[in-house]
Amino acid sequence: QVQLVDSGGGLVQAGGSLRLSCAASGRTSSTRRMGWFRQAPGKEREFVARITWTGITDYADSVKGRFTISRDFGKKMWYLQMNSLKPEDTAVYYCAAAVGGGSSFDYWGQGTQVTVSS
Repeated sequence: QVQLVDSGGGLVQAGGSLRLSCAASGRTSSTRRMGWFRQAPGKEREFVARITWTGITDYADSVKGRFTISRDFGKKMWYLQMNSLKPEDTAVYYCAAAVGGGSSFDYWGQGTQVTVSS
């Protein structure tokens, strides 16, 4: 089992920045991919970014060039640096971890609210 706690959300003006953090505990050695997803009101949860244990990253088109995912194995944490935030980035953001192959994620954080005002 892997437990995840995400944090760092808040209220920011358009054009501002936030950094989300995800702290992992438990059987973290089995983690193969780490990611971030978000869910806006009335919408389905969507992929934002992911990073493999080897450091390969992937981003949704809507955040490319603005968001950066990173990880710190020693601290068992990963991060999402969000710059040039837009009102449409407003959502609950969830960190996630995958222990197997494929594209699915197995463990999820509780979510942290990001609100971007115009």
